[in-house]
Amino acid sequence: MSALNEKIKKVQAAKRVVVKVGTSTLTYPNGSLNIRRIETLVKVLSDIKNSGKEVVLVTSGAIGVGAAHLGLKERPRDIGGKQAAAAVGQCELMYIYDKQFAEYGHVTGQVLLTRDVIEDEKRKTNVINTINQLLVYGAVPIVNENDTVSVEEIEFGDNDTLSAVVAVLSGAGALIILTDIDGMYSSDPRTNDDAVLIPLVEEFDDTLRKAASGAGSAYGTGGMVTKLHAAEIAAEAGIPAVIMNGRNPLRLYDLFDGKPVGTLFCK
Repeated sequence: MSALNEKIKKVQAAKRVVVKVGTSTLTYPNGSLNIRRIETLVKVLSDIKNSGKEVVLVTSGAIGVGAAHLGLKERPRDIGGKQAAAAVGQCELMYIYDKQFAEYGHVTGQVLLTRDVIEDEKRKTNVINTINQLLVYGAVPIVNENDTVSVEEIEFGDNDTLSAVVAVLSGAGALIILTDIDGMYSSDPRTNDDAVLIPLVEEFDDTLRKAASGAGSAYGTGGMVTKLHAAEIAAEAGIPAVIMNGRNPLRLYDLFDGKPVGTLFCK
């Protein structure tokens, strides 16, 4: 059996799974919600949950969705604008998620985090207890950065890193990051036709970090650099991480069926 197939088994065996979905997956290029894709994603996650796994969803999109809902042509650049857009977008996101998951008999619970919460031991413990209890109750925790009140996270934070932190804190067995490309490439596939998809990463080195490049869409943040960093955080904690294309959420079924999908990071 190949090393890749052996590592994929760890993902299949995961009892608790953290799935991170980015703004580019949730929205159209104009920033409006891609309802069909969200419906498919929720349906697949609900089915995965029905199979006996616990699912934690880390979602981006509050600022981008809020900007579109407010009729803005692009993501605000000033702090006040970002916070206002996040306040509007968070309501919209949770309304959609709650409605969609309810159709499959699942309850959602919102968890908004900031970096200072994670860095304080007592408050971090409270976060862990809350997520664990939501899972005990059979709910789907939906986690996002609290962009409405957090200045630092709006300027420097990213939900890729947050998803890895949540995976570690919750003791997840796998982290799956859904994005707008198929996985980690040898170079940026959007600018280099010779770029090759890397199916398995077992070591994080400077060559790999150099290959991670590119920025997010007009409504999102981050890029492959932040996703690689998240994968490294997870892998260091013994949690396999997968970066895969979120445009077709049905591919999650292939992953849990043991088929190679995207790039698997596993030491």
